[in-house]
Formats: sequence, C-alpha cells, structure tokens
Amino acid sequence: MKKLVIILVSIIITVVIAVLAFVYYTKSHSPFEKVKYGDDLKVEYCRPSKKGRVIFGELVPYGKVWRTGANEATVFTTKKDILFGGKDLKSGRYSLWTIPEENKWTVIINSQTDLWGVNMDNVANMDPKYEVLRIETDVIRPEMEFEIFTITLDSVKGGVEMVLVWDRTMISIPIEIK
Repeated sequence: MKKLVIILVSIIITVVIAVLAFVYYTKSHSPFEKVKYGDDLKVEYCRPSKKGRVIFGELVPYGKVWRTGANEATVFTTKKDILFGGKDLKSGRYSLWTIPEENKWTVIINSQTDLWGVNMDNVANMDPKYEVLRIETDVIRPEMEFEIFTITLDSVKGGVEMVLVWDRTMISIPIEIK
C-alpha cells in the first residue's frame, strides 16, 4: 500500500512539473501582456512574434476563427456596460476571437474564458454557442511592419479605441463606456 501511494504521488508531481514546464516554455516564445484603460477596461493576451513568417493568410489562415494572440484565449474585461463596435456589451469578463480576412475582420466576444486558444487539432477552441456579439471592421495597412502582435487601448474623441496590429495589418474597434 505504501508503495502505491509513493508511485501515485510521484506521478502527480511529474505531471504538475510537466504542465508548469509547458506553460513556461510557451510563454517564453509569446510573452503574456496586460493592457488597461483606467479601471474600466483590460485585455490579457500573449504576444507572438513574426519571425520572418507570412502571418495573415498563412500562419493565421483567412476565414477561420483565430484565438487572437498565442497560448490561452485572449481575455477582454469591462467593469462597465459599453458599446463595443457600436453594439451593447454588459460588464463582464469575455474571451476575444477574430476571423481575419484580407480586407475585413470579424471580431467575436464570447462568454467562455480560461480556455487554451486551440484544441489538439490546432483549431480555435471557441464554442459558438457562447457567442455574445460579433462585429466587422475594415483592415488598415500601416506603412511599417510590426514584429510582435500588439493590442492597445487608446483614448480617442468620444471614447476608447482598441487597436490590434501585427505584421502590416491593423484593425480598430471603437468602444464607448456608458
């Protein structure tokens, strides 16, 4: 009986160490970032790098749901009710997903959080039945190339602008805090 307990404890310790090593390894390639707009808005995501790759249309395929970053699903939190891209969004914690296209993107807010971004088949781990809203936004082509995927929350006249940029692709979502 004592041997069985020792074996089980050893297995549990090994699994915990392996999981922690995996998380550390993945975060070392795509570091975690948190951006805030005062106390009202927060985005938590991991920042992959371009590393000479073709990003949109290849690494991130057009027309398919993307976890919008790396590792875990990106999390968007609002402490107040807002207009997100012109649509009502109640205060809460959500996951943020996108469907990139060459000239427009669909941005999706989903009520499920604390998800790994992709499943074992490398397909976005978003369950559509938890979708809260979706908006479309046009792609902007910045002159400079952005090596690291970046999300910002910037003050603009009338509210806040959430900007997502990577490579030579940028989108902007207007946010109005109620």
